[in-house]
Amino acid sequence: MNTREDIASDLPGTPPARSARLRRVLAHPLVWMLIGIVAIVAVDAVCTGVGSLFGWLGTILGALLGGALAIVLYRLVMRRLAGRPTPELTLEPRPAARGALLGAAIGAGFVVVSVALVALLGGYTVAWHPVDAARTVALVVAVNIGAAVVEELVFRGLALQAIERLGGGRRLGQVLAVAITAAFFGGAHLLNPGATLWSGFAIAVEAGLLTGAAFLWKRNLWLVIGLHAAWNILEGLLGIAVSGHRDPGLFVTTAHGPAILSGGTFGLEASIVPVLVGIAIAVPMLIAARRRA
Repeated sequence: MNTREDIASDLPGTPPARSARLRRVLAHPLVWMLIGIVAIVAVDAVCTGVGSLFGWLGTILGALLGGALAIVLYRLVMRRLAGRPTPELTLEPRPAARGALLGAAIGAGFVVVSVALVALLGGYTVAWHPVDAARTVALVVAVNIGAAVVEELVFRGLALQAIERLGGGRRLGQVLAVAITAAFFGGAHLLNPGATLWSGFAIAVEAGLLTGAAFLWKRNLWLVIGLHAAWNILEGLLGIAVSGHRDPGLFVTTAHGPAILSGGTFGLEASIVPVLVGIAIAVPMLIAARRRA
């Protein structure tokens, strides 16, 4: 298997001095981060865009193919450009499944607790109202798994680890990596329907901080993918808008009262409740990660 030392020598006619410079450039964290992000986002956009042209089945296949290709691209960028293995995204079934299931349990618990608290405070009423249940479940699960894979490989896989390396991998580098990726994660959702500065900040804290802390805790991208996917899948099935996007679910959840409680049209992520719940879960993870460092 080629490493970054072999990349330039694979190019015919490349002079040794130029090869060395090219290796150094490609091995820089900002370079492999940007190349990886552009490649993953572009491939996913093509897959989901083309898939959507072929109805609900095409949408499912496009989302899953985009996620699968994102995994291939991530491993390729890390091995060929960054010059390192990818234990954080192992393809061994058992450790990958354990990480994903643990993450899914955390994500599901986060949503269940948050929705229950909002409902108890009078912010939600939830009613069973399935429409074409099998198709609804298939769409919600596939689309959100694909999105979770792509977003976590971009933000926690590439961006967080690149920024951490720029900081020397020390504690300050980890803090900066989590803070910066959380801020960008919240900012990326400002373009969503119904977004406000508050919703962007809320997502940065509850999602960016929580997934960043989870990654530092276990160094396992399957865990944060499982967390992210379970979070969005449960929201979708409950009929709650997922970051401003509302699609049919198995339930219909109606918001009541102030948007600071219910999240309004943006959905659960714009409620103060999951912000507090997310912090409560993230802090112990950060403490555990610090002790393991």
